[in-house]
Amino acid sequence: MPKSSIQNPKSKIQNRIYRVGVDTGGTFTDFVFEAEDGLRVFKLASTPADPSLAITEGLLRIARETGVRLRDIEVIHGTTVGTNALLERRGARAALVTTAGFEDVLAIGRQARPMLYDLNAERPEPLVHASLRFGVRERVAANGEILEKLQERAISALVKKLKRARVESIAVCLLFSFVYPEHERRLAAALKSLKVPLSVSHKILPEYREYERTSTTAINAYLQPLMSMYLKRLQGRTKDLRVMQSSGGSISAEVAASEPVRTILSGPAGGVVGALRVARLCGIKNIITFDMGGTSTDVALCDREGMRMTREASVAGLPVAVTMMGIHTVGAGGGSIARVDEGGSLRVGPESAGASPGPACYGKSSLPTVTDAHLVLGHFGGAGLLGGEWKLDEDRAREALNKLAQEMSAAARRKISAREAAQGVLRVVGVNMERALRMISVERGYDPREFSLVPFGGAGGLHAVALARFLSIPRIIVPPSAGALSALGALTSDVVHDRSRTIMLEAASRNRSLIERAFREMQHEASAALKREGFSDAQQRHEKMLAVRYKGQSFELEIPWTRQTGVAKDFHQAHRARYGYAQEANTVEIVSARLRSVGLIKEIKTKLTQHLPRAGKLAAPQGHAIVYFAEGRRRAAIYARDKLKAGTRLQTPCIVREYSATTLIPHDAKASIDAEDNLIIEL
Repeated sequence: MPKSSIQNPKSKIQNRIYRVGVDTGGTFTDFVFEAEDGLRVFKLASTPADPSLAITEGLLRIARETGVRLRDIEVIHGTTVGTNALLERRGARAALVTTAGFEDVLAIGRQARPMLYDLNAERPEPLVHASLRFGVRERVAANGEILEKLQERAISALVKKLKRARVESIAVCLLFSFVYPEHERRLAAALKSLKVPLSVSHKILPEYREYERTSTTAINAYLQPLMSMYLKRLQGRTKDLRVMQSSGGSISAEVAASEPVRTILSGPAGGVVGALRVARLCGIKNIITFDMGGTSTDVALCDREGMRMTREASVAGLPVAVTMMGIHTVGAGGGSIARVDEGGSLRVGPESAGASPGPACYGKSSLPTVTDAHLVLGHFGGAGLLGGEWKLDEDRAREALNKLAQEMSAAARRKISAREAAQGVLRVVGVNMERALRMISVERGYDPREFSLVPFGGAGGLHAVALARFLSIPRIIVPPSAGALSALGALTSDVVHDRSRTIMLEAASRNRSLIERAFREMQHEASAALKREGFSDAQQRHEKMLAVRYKGQSFELEIPWTRQTGVAKDFHQAHRARYGYAQEANTVEIVSARLRSVGLIKEIKTKLTQHLPRAGKLAAPQGHAIVYFAEGRRRAAIYARDKLKAGTRLQTPCIVREYSATTLIPHDAKASIDAEDNLIIEL
């Protein structure tokens, strides 16, 4: 793990850079880069209008400090461009081409009410307007039989309509193209003459369920032009560019540009990869990750089986059926704005001050935020952010909290101080984050007492102890440079290609050869793709999974494909573990074969611990400060993270400051440093 940050921007490191991990957040853009003498970390203010500007500035800084040319730097990038475009509806003018009679699949959906008892609940509008949804006469049966051929005159008429519509991108999703893709291929070949990006469903998601497949393909088309332009700007400045995808691996910029739907959780995925790596090398199997940045908080659960994946995700109210980490996001970050609503209640977020204008303490606004609340309560120990590079205006923060306190006083009809208002802001935002943590743990049958909490992001360490107490989590592991862990996760991520194919077979021994053939064909394609990216057979790993259900069920469980045991037996066990029962007399059906192909990246040069050693000598603090905790006013020790030695104990209560993050530890918790500089907090 990184042991230190760049403290002096003028220092010269005359070593060659091999890789740079970049994570773009709502407030800061994080950089972790590999030099011959270890890992180095720094942050720059994000540029939301064009995230590539901050990235370019950071790469130029690395080039100046190291003497390495920009074109010799390999960048692995966690991006929120796709996510933000979906949330803010800033995508392309996209068209949908589908089987005649199914033009309104996006509007009809599943007919599930998002909020059962809300009579005014509204579903999000489809990304493709009704006037841009075109049907073509063709029909294929579920078994692949051609019921109505696609005629050339229908293709010609469609091309003319799309040309008149002046669309910027096209999604092609025919009814049973995952069984018989030839009609989609013919349409794609004809539509190339329009010279706009094409998203074709049998390449994006060759699986059944027409609504989810159509939605996923439409999202891809909606994001494709924006992501292509963004990545093209970055590609011109680096030797090589890879992008984190939602499933936790990276893909080439070319693949990300053509299939941006795979990058919707690109930024948060890097943090989970980094946190899981920290935990595994500490011998910890079960973790809950807690990533709190400037705009949002992302949480995920990882057990001994690794990262929890899903194909049933929903982003901005729209289903996305590609493989994604089971990450849950809430609008709670350091920049979340506090306000009193019409009913007199205190609200925090989801609106964020972001990087511009930022919290009041950044000196450009008067907006009271979570960061301002921490500053007023003394949680930064009298220091700024980024090792002192980023000054904080305490007077401005106090003024913003005073104004909020006046609004709260009027609503409560009693006098409320700025400090009381600040404590209220932290309690409210804490409840929002606790709800997210419960959703991924307790509500899914996991006991938080069996997990360790891994907080990261710039604000993660400030809330970790309170949240762990809410959920009775016994241990917190704060890695070094926690504020840049998402960038580190991107830096260390392998290249991953996910493929799938709907096969609809009974789980019987007579079908083994058909299953093997499906995997063999997918692995041949994946292996060739990885070889084109420079990975030999020895550098590849292929993981085979089956989506399995009882015949008649609507959804599936993923089962590893192995010839040692039967699929049905493995499925019964998995069903019993998930739902508490198994119906062993029922027919077991294999819906899809799924292949995860990994190109193994060379390990970065860092020493990592394999255990959590006992803490020894008490570390001497650098100083003390008056800090307001939830339980009251206390004198807290202040520690500089890079001065703490492995094996030492910390005096509590205390504030642990480092370049990228701050950790707040109350008096009744035990804190120590393990052999690789992880901060271990025992509750």
